[in-house]
Amino acid sequence: MDMTRQVKIGEAKTHLSALLAEVEAGEDLVICRGSTPIAHVTRINSGQEHATLCATLRRERAKQKTVTTAEILSWRHEGHAR
Repeated sequence: MDMTRQVKIGEAKTHLSALLAEVEAGEDLVICRGSTPIAHVTRINSGQEHATLCATLRRERAKQKTVTTAEILSWRHEGHAR
C-alpha cells in the first residue's frame, strides 16, 4: 500500500487508534490544521530506523523553546468544535 490520507486534527484526535492501525498496515497519514498539512505519519519499519528517528526528534526538540504545562493544557481541545 502506498497511499497518503489527509485528516484534520480533530479527526486524528478522535480516531487515533484506528488511524495508527492504518499506518501500521502501510498507509501514510498527513495531519492538517484546516487545509494546511502539519505532520506526516508513516510506519517505522525497523529498530534502527526507530532509533534514528528518535535521535532526530530529540535533536529537533532540543532546538525548540520549553513548553509550559499551561500551553499543553490549552492544546487539549484544539480542533474540537466549541
